[in-house]
Amino acid sequence: MSSILILFLISYLILAKIRLDWAVMLLIAALPSYLIRFQVLGIPFTLLEAMIFISFAVWAIVNRRELIANIRQTVAVSFGRLRRSGGFIRYPFDIEIILMLIISFVAIAIAGFSDSALGIWKAYFFEPVLVFILVMNVFGKRQNFPEDEIHFKCDIPECRLQNEFIQPLKKILWPLTISAFAISVLAIYQKFTGAFIFNELWAAEETRRVVSFFGYPNAVGLYLGPIVMVMMGFFLHEIKKIQDTRYKIQTNSKLQITNNKFTPLDNSISNGAGIQNSKCKIIFIAVVILASLLSIYFAKSEGALIGVAAGILLFCLLAGKKIRWAAVTLIFIAGIGIIMFQPARDYAIKKITLRDLSGEIRKQQWKETWQMMASSPTRFIFGTGLANYQSAIKPYHQEGIFFNKDNDPEFHRHVVWNEEYKKSHWQPVEVYLYPHNILLNFWTELGLAGMLLFVWIIGKFFVIGINNFRKQKTENRKQKYITLGLIGAMVVIVVHGLVDVPYFKNDLAAMFWVFVAMLGMINLKCLKEKND
Repeated sequence: MSSILILFLISYLILAKIRLDWAVMLLIAALPSYLIRFQVLGIPFTLLEAMIFISFAVWAIVNRRELIANIRQTVAVSFGRLRRSGGFIRYPFDIEIILMLIISFVAIAIAGFSDSALGIWKAYFFEPVLVFILVMNVFGKRQNFPEDEIHFKCDIPECRLQNEFIQPLKKILWPLTISAFAISVLAIYQKFTGAFIFNELWAAEETRRVVSFFGYPNAVGLYLGPIVMVMMGFFLHEIKKIQDTRYKIQTNSKLQITNNKFTPLDNSISNGAGIQNSKCKIIFIAVVILASLLSIYFAKSEGALIGVAAGILLFCLLAGKKIRWAAVTLIFIAGIGIIMFQPARDYAIKKITLRDLSGEIRKQQWKETWQMMASSPTRFIFGTGLANYQSAIKPYHQEGIFFNKDNDPEFHRHVVWNEEYKKSHWQPVEVYLYPHNILLNFWTELGLAGMLLFVWIIGKFFVIGINNFRKQKTENRKQKYITLGLIGAMVVIVVHGLVDVPYFKNDLAAMFWVFVAMLGMINLKCLKEKND
């Protein structure tokens, strides 16, 4: 391990001890740091997991008395709770997390407790749970950072901003935005220069696909796609905040600071520096959204683009009447354009029916995976085990496919009778790490129970998110847009996951559980207000 890396980790430990919230914010912003790898006593580590372990260790030591008190309770009562003013409040998704850890550990046994299986379990299941716990405890407790929490109290019924719970969420939103900005800046630079793209095909100007810090183009879409939706919610939240500030100025409302002292609203500050600062934030978020979309486009990650389009569509349909009608109008115009313009129509049909090269490869993967899973009742129920898909699929793998790249109507006849034609239309297919379908990914790795568990988790995420959004919409809460952004992010993950692997990667697994934790924080807030 280099001296620079050691110095960074020591500095990060000091930061975690002084300001744990800043340390976790840096961790979230640096999710792609899993690409930096090293060894400690022969054990492989990544920079990301080192930061996770340091942050979690500091949090556990600081809260050791509370943790010991929890351990003294029965497992059913103590596991997955937050200590909150005289009682325990359950973590959202606590039962699901317990089941996930159990099922994933069984998957290690199915794989024979191999080093690769243990590494996958550590990186994709155990460490993301630690991130979830950190986010819920560091940002989910208002008393941790009272200086950052400003609660508004208006004298008019229309201004319902009392006890607003948004500052802790911003401590997560800003790191994600900054991370997306860094990824996008490098990707756009690569597009125009070809620098730092180490695959000759992707680096060539006529076939260029950006990779940013990652090793392959689709990783750009997998990472940025969900964040785009969260940033859209953040963007509308900030716009709504400016509108509310101006409304308060016009109605001469008052601010209530956390020390319970009332002070008149300073119109000059709010109308000048405060609003100007908010405008700068809005411009920056908008720039990052645009840069992220361009980066996904430059990476030619079609699955991510379709996922983002689906997320934006749902976001617009739920955000409000004006945005909904604008979205419906644009969809109608785009639909007419696609129908009338034959190249666009043919392209859309080819993508929807998976008749392009990537689609044909995916269908071949799924066919082989199903043959492999159906070959044995044990595999059908328990899967192949963690990190064991490649070796399990090899006996069923076809080395390539014949691809009708010319849309030849007599393609099959030519393939049978023309040897030269067969050679020119033969497309080799490698053995991939995963079957590139969100259901098959979890099924092969975790078995039938693991696949159903994640279907349940994603479904529960949508149910909780939509219920919270409806409640916030009824009460005119600004954080409804952040909730809507989280719902849109999960839509991107699911839609892109139909043809890719949106979870089984260090940064993506951690990001998934960050989103779950954010929704959990909002849900706990809604439940608390309901009980109050």
